[in-house]
Amino acid sequence: MRSVTVNAGKGYDILIGSGLLADAGRLVREVSGASAVMLVSDDNVYGYYGEKVRASLEKEGFTVHTYVFPHGEESKNLTVWSDLLEKMCEEGMTRTDIIAALGGGVTGDLAGFAAASYQRGIDFVQLPTSLLAAVDSSVGGKTGVDLKAGKNQVGAFHQPVRVICDTDTLSTLPEAEYKNGCAEIIKYAMLDGEELFGMIADKPIDTQYGDVIERCVSIKKKFVEEDEFDRGLRMLLNLGHTVGHAIEACSHFGIAHGAAVAMGMGIVTKAAAAEGMCDVSVADRLLSLIKAYGLSSGTDYRVGELVKASRTDKKNSAGKMRLIMPKGIGNCVVVPTDAEGFAERLKAGGVKC
Repeated sequence: MRSVTVNAGKGYDILIGSGLLADAGRLVREVSGASAVMLVSDDNVYGYYGEKVRASLEKEGFTVHTYVFPHGEESKNLTVWSDLLEKMCEEGMTRTDIIAALGGGVTGDLAGFAAASYQRGIDFVQLPTSLLAAVDSSVGGKTGVDLKAGKNQVGAFHQPVRVICDTDTLSTLPEAEYKNGCAEIIKYAMLDGEELFGMIADKPIDTQYGDVIERCVSIKKKFVEEDEFDRGLRMLLNLGHTVGHAIEACSHFGIAHGAAVAMGMGIVTKAAAAEGMCDVSVADRLLSLIKAYGLSSGTDYRVGELVKASRTDKKNSAGKMRLIMPKGIGNCVVVPTDAEGFAERLKAGGVKC
C-alpha cells in the first residue's frame, strides 16, 4: 500500500493499493471515533461495492446508514444535497459521526458538501472508485453542487480525514470513464513536466495505475498545501477547465467532465502556439497524447456559445476570467482575459465562429 500525506489546514493520508475496500472499516476507524457512518453512493457504484464496504464498516462497530442516489451529474444539485441532509437528520447523526463517499467525483462533491454543511461540519472520508476521482477530485477538499446557471456554483472547502483509493475498483470502469480519468492525468502531465508526460506516453495508464495515481496526487498535494483555498497557484489545476466547463454546459452535461477538459486543453494549447506563447511542438505532443487515449482536442460548439456559457464560471472575477495556458510542458501560467480576448483565443484554438 502506498501513502501520500496532504498537510493542509487538516492533514490527512491518501492510501493507494489493491483490496482496500474490504479493509475500509479498519482504515476509517483509524481516523474516526464515530458511532455512525452515512455511506453515500450512486446506484451504479453501490451495486458493485456498497455491501462490501458496509460489511467492513459494521465489522468495526459502526452503525451504517446508506444514501443511494441516481448516478450522473444531474444528481449533483441542491435537491439531492438537501435530501441527503434530511436523511442524516432522520437517522440521528451527530457532529461526531462521519460520512463515507463511495464513488466518483459527483459522489465525492455531493457527500463532501453535505459533510461541510451538516451541523456546521462533520468528518468525511473519500473512497474513490473512478480514475478521475482517484487522481483529482477526491483530493484537495473542494466540495459542492451545481445550479441551473452553472457547475459547482455552491460549495465549500472541506478536507477529508482520509482518502482510501482501492485500485481494484478501476477494473470495472466503463471505457468512457477510463478516458475521463486519462484526461485529468494528461492535465497533470502538462503541469508536472517530462516525468509524468513520458510515463503515460510510453506505457498505457491502465498498466501502471499505482504509479500514476501516486504521482498525480503527489503533484496535487503541493498545490493544495501552498494554496488550500484556490486563490493563487492552485488555479493552475484548472488547465483546460474554463473551456471544458463551457463545453459541458453547452452539451447540458452530455459531454463528460474529463472529455471536455481534454477538448479545453487542446484548444488553449493550440491558441498558445498560435500566439507564440509556446512552441508548436508542445501543441503537437499534447494533441498526440490526447488522441492516443481516444479523446478529442476540439469541439463543434461555436465561439459565441462557449463565451456565453463561460460567463457563470466561478473562476471569473471583476469581469475577467483566468485562462490557464501552457508555455511548455511543465510550465503553465494564469492569463487573465476578458470575454473579447477569450473569444479570440477560442478562434486561435480552432473553434469556429
